[in-house]
Amino acid sequence: MALVPVTELLLDAEREGYAVGAFNANNMEIVQAIMNAAIKEQSPVIMQASQGAIKYAGLEFITGMVRLAAQEADVPIALHLDHGTDFDQIVRCIRSGFTSVMYDGSRLPLEENIAITNKVLEITRPIGVSVEAELGKIGGTEDLIHVEAEDAIYTDPEEARIFVEKTGVESLAIAIGTAHGQYKGEPRLDFERLEKIKGLVNIPIVLHGSSGVPDDQIRRAIDLGVRKINIDTNIREAFVWEARRQMQANPDEIDPRKILGPAREAATEIIREKMRLFGSAGKA
Repeated sequence: MALVPVTELLLDAEREGYAVGAFNANNMEIVQAIMNAAIKEQSPVIMQASQGAIKYAGLEFITGMVRLAAQEADVPIALHLDHGTDFDQIVRCIRSGFTSVMYDGSRLPLEENIAITNKVLEITRPIGVSVEAELGKIGGTEDLIHVEAEDAIYTDPEEARIFVEKTGVESLAIAIGTAHGQYKGEPRLDFERLEKIKGLVNIPIVLHGSSGVPDDQIRRAIDLGVRKINIDTNIREAFVWEARRQMQANPDEIDPRKILGPAREAATEIIREKMRLFGSAGKA
């Protein structure tokens, strides 16, 4: 199956009231884990690459691995650029075969964010590439992007309305209390703010920094209109903890496949759990 745009997946999710998981593809084993989970759960899925992953693995390697996964799978897979902040990089990703990009202008004044988002949309609309934008600053660290907790800013509902009206962007990431990376305490999502935003914008809402958010809060967010949920830290934890366990149990082992293989399986299982939580299992 060929790669599909994220918009196609989110419109189905909007109609049926579930969310699609967007899982960060950092290496071959994690790409395989995402693919295997999607096949086993018969779930649509978004594989996304951050600027850090592209720097680590190389743009063509990321694109090639995900394209091959899509060809081998019998479920719809999209390839998405996560937190793109550089226009030229966005263009390179599109040329490489990404079917969706995020332009993250959340650090900019509203009007500048709108202007650059529209510049991105000018090149994506004619070729059917999806675009996600962001309003509000989500705390924590996402590879090359770091926002201190005191600098995190919740999304203003009225600004969200203006932004969507002036851009027509396909999906919007908002800040309602999540954070990138590992949480130090239990997050408390601002559901009232989410409900207000969803009432003002008629597009799918995206939730970043969702690893570590309690299941009941995830379900509530989906009920209120979240249609794309980003997961990275939980996958890293499962993968690295199992790899570490294998090395501790077998200190003389020098075959990386015997360490990374079980780590891949651990990542597959956590992704499957998320797909069932999001309601996307069986929706392929």
